[in-house]
Amino acid sequence: VLHPATVVFPAVLAAAQDLGKSGRELIVAAVAGYEAGIRIGEFLGRSHYRIFHTTATVGTLAAAVGVGKLMGFDRARFSHLFGSAGTQAAGLWEFLRDAADSKQLHTAKAAADGLLAAYLTADGLTGAKNILEGDQGLAAGMSSDADPARLSDRLGSRWALAETSFKFHASCRHTHPAADALLALMQREGLNADEIASVTTRVHQGAIDVLGRVQVPQTVHQAKFSMGTVLGLIAVYGKAGLPEFHQHALGDPRVGAFRDKVSMRLDPEVDGAYPQRWLGRVEVTTRDGRRLSAAVDEPKGDPGNSLSRDELEDKFRRLVAFSGARSADQAGELIASVWRLRELDDLQVIA
Repeated sequence: VLHPATVVFPAVLAAAQDLGKSGRELIVAAVAGYEAGIRIGEFLGRSHYRIFHTTATVGTLAAAVGVGKLMGFDRARFSHLFGSAGTQAAGLWEFLRDAADSKQLHTAKAAADGLLAAYLTADGLTGAKNILEGDQGLAAGMSSDADPARLSDRLGSRWALAETSFKFHASCRHTHPAADALLALMQREGLNADEIASVTTRVHQGAIDVLGRVQVPQTVHQAKFSMGTVLGLIAVYGKAGLPEFHQHALGDPRVGAFRDKVSMRLDPEVDGAYPQRWLGRVEVTTRDGRRLSAAVDEPKGDPGNSLSRDELEDKFRRLVAFSGARSADQAGELIASVWRLRELDDLQVIA
């Protein structure tokens, strides 16, 4: 489980622009970064994710591979690249306990350190040749269930990139299945937030490991890791986007009251399906004593329930408007450029 886009694309776009590469070459590099990152994450296993933030650790190698592909590295240079990227890989989940900003640091450093490793390798810097499986390598220090067979599982026929999801809600991905299931239940039964007495979410162990650290969120960012807060926004406002988090997650008494109604329970079926499938299961007790349930097998954004191009464009425009980084017209120009990325020879227009 990691966020490949946030570490791969900043690194390969910067390198592609610097090296004068085409859009087609950028896409190939991004695919290489995704495939390497996802497979290395699978290799390191569930035990790694309990302590280490995979987007930070594995993300460093994913970014490095993408840039190395742009640079046309041969087998020997890729070996050195892995060593230099892997020895920098770091990132711990402890920040969740303190509402710290480390997650943003993790993603930025992974992209930057992967980029650095590739450019240093191009200049002749050597790295450990067995950084993944060596006696003092990543698996030895960061995993108790590493499985080397996952590194090359169906390589060339299975595309891990096609198994990735787009985020629909502006929260930790572990909250999304339950959020979708609760929304479906409320719409099906015509319920509002005040009519609900309690919500039990049946989840996988990874959700408990990550979300269980947050009881009463102190910051907007920490609220995104609070199952109760996310479901409170869904119940009260029908959505959990950036405006809802920034305007209502911390100060709205209705959201806070709903948060206290929510609990998580480990479910063997849900845990057994994860991470190949992210199942959403909720059980609701209403104030008039009814017991209701809902199930979602493919949350919005998953490969079988993906976002359309229009939905992706809408998400991008909303993010740009929220940040104020570009005007609406500039956002439209960027969208148009990205949809014809394979045809672009000059990537300076992606800026």
